[in-house]
Amino acid sequence: MILILKIIPDLLRLQYIINVWFFVCVLGLFAILPIFFLSVEHQKLEKRFGIQRGVKIGAFFGRISGWLFFLFWIGVWISPQPRFKITLLGSESALSIINLSIPVFHFIISIPMIALAVWLGIAGVRHLSLKVAETHRPERVIKSGLYSLIRHPQYLAGLIAHLGITFLLSALYSLVFSPFMVIYVYIISRKEEKELVNEFGVEYLAYMEKVPRFVPLLFTRKKFFK
Repeated sequence: MILILKIIPDLLRLQYIINVWFFVCVLGLFAILPIFFLSVEHQKLEKRFGIQRGVKIGAFFGRISGWLFFLFWIGVWISPQPRFKITLLGSESALSIINLSIPVFHFIISIPMIALAVWLGIAGVRHLSLKVAETHRPERVIKSGLYSLIRHPQYLAGLIAHLGITFLLSALYSLVFSPFMVIYVYIISRKEEKELVNEFGVEYLAYMEKVPRFVPLLFTRKKFFK
């Protein structure tokens, strides 16, 4: 009886630590939103601090918010959490990789998603440049390559990677958090576009009118999305 009573508090303490790790990462994602917003407000920063200092401050905020965003998002995936399982035709088979048991169905659907996300991310950075991806400060409206199909290929890559890694790790909390992550990415893309319209005016408005935000249109916009 004494042993049971001793084990239960230890388990409760472990569960508390697990929950704290995940929620710290979630709160971290939302806590950096103001920093991200500042990083894309180039005109306001330049007006307040001058052009040179404004550019440096914006770049600093861009790098800080970008790296913290990346680290907190990884934390959502890898934080200790309950596991879920979706079976394929009732099969319970699983793959064992580095002491991690991955249901076969999860593996089958996660690998293509992760591969697509990696391709989208790399292709997006190639057209945008790593500097712009880090500092959130484009010098012109990018309309070529992937940016001729969707306005935010890197954000789309992040969402696809989120789903792929969530299934690969069978991470239940991460799966439940997925709709909120879609909303989160939508919010930062809206803010980014608002500032791009301020900087590039009619040119960016015309680009927004022709090119969808996240999902490429297989048919004409006029026919299905008017």
